[in-house]
Amino acid sequence: MSRILLIEDHERLADLVCKGLAGAGVAVDVVSRVDAAWAAIQHVSYQAMILDRGLPDGDGLVLLQKLRKAGLGLPCLVLTARDALHDRVEGLEAGADDYLPKPFAMDEMVARVRALLRRPVVLSTLDPTCGDLTLRTDTGVLWCGEKSVALSPAELQIMVLLLRTPQDVVRRTALEAAAWGLSEAVTPNALDVALHRIRRKLLVIGSGQIIINVRGHGYALREQDAAQ
Repeated sequence: MSRILLIEDHERLADLVCKGLAGAGVAVDVVSRVDAAWAAIQHVSYQAMILDRGLPDGDGLVLLQKLRKAGLGLPCLVLTARDALHDRVEGLEAGADDYLPKPFAMDEMVARVRALLRRPVVLSTLDPTCGDLTLRTDTGVLWCGEKSVALSPAELQIMVLLLRTPQDVVRRTALEAAAWGLSEAVTPNALDVALHRIRRKLLVIGSGQIIINVRGHGYALREQDAAQ
């Protein structure tokens, strides 16, 4: 199932958008602020986002410009009450892929989101690496030299986050958000099971990288010799 991020501070409208997209098979995580949206995008690999402009902590276009400067080409639909021509031009020049003024027809919004989801997401680092590991995000295959192993969708998102933050300790909540999104209920041991499977796969391909548990803080990717 595709997962997108909705940045909208009007709760009723956000709920209606979520229901409309759920009927089209699209899962939605909702945040209401620019800072929360930026944090969510660091932890979850979304296929697209819907962005309001008038948010409690600023214009949503600030977030969009920040993403584009960071090299993230996440497809974006701006959904806003600002419908003047100069507003639309400003949004498109800031990096929006589409611009739909409020009020809008739900069917049209869903169709526009589906169109965005058909576009490839351009990431600043398509194939993250660390030590002897290279992750092919397009196929979900983790490589170590000539050996490789396929990852499940949740395992893929966990490894993307760990590989893109080498040596950093990643909190448990961040890994759960990356693997299953912000709105999906996660069983208490789901992350432990996923990490156990990834560790076994690292052994299978003979990697010198291991996932360590920094008690009370989170998890990190380390060279096996350095971790001992």
